[in-house]
Amino acid sequence: MDNIEKNSGYIAKNRIVDYAKTLELLKTLPKQEQLLRVNFYLNQLPTKLDIVNYNQSDYWSTPKEFLTCGYGDCEDYAIIKYFTLLKLGFSKEKLFITTSHEKYTGQQHMVLSYFELENKPPLILDSLSYKILDLEKRVDLKLQIFINQTGAYKIDENNTLVKVGDVPEKFKELMKKVEEDS
Repeated sequence: MDNIEKNSGYIAKNRIVDYAKTLELLKTLPKQEQLLRVNFYLNQLPTKLDIVNYNQSDYWSTPKEFLTCGYGDCEDYAIIKYFTLLKLGFSKEKLFITTSHEKYTGQQHMVLSYFELENKPPLILDSLSYKILDLEKRVDLKLQIFINQTGAYKIDENNTLVKVGDVPEKFKELMKKVEEDS
């Protein structure tokens, strides 16, 4: 923590301390409440494009990098929510960082999908919304690839995940960086 304060300032250090305290408070709450509070809490961090933050068009920051910097774009929110929910005991088999196409803007977008119940649409945790809605209610999104530690998937008409590939290199690099941050 001293290194973070020295290199990034006391605000960055305080943000990380606040995150750790918030996680502790959330541990005793029911899963549904944890989802809502994690989404709300992390969506309060301001957005900034990777090109501004990291001088790269697409950079996947670790939770530590995101909290230290204090800014992120859509994939940074999906990533920190993914790892936060894992820390709270959610099953890695139910959480997926998900690429999507935002229908109204035509832009690529990334969200976190949570498959709470088998053969039901996933719940979508989105940096653009404080509400957590299931996929059927998110008519603005066309989900493309679901990624986690087990591989890359697509979803079929029955809301079943179908494996389409191994873990993408970008995700493997992220996992290595997260491990190094610990």
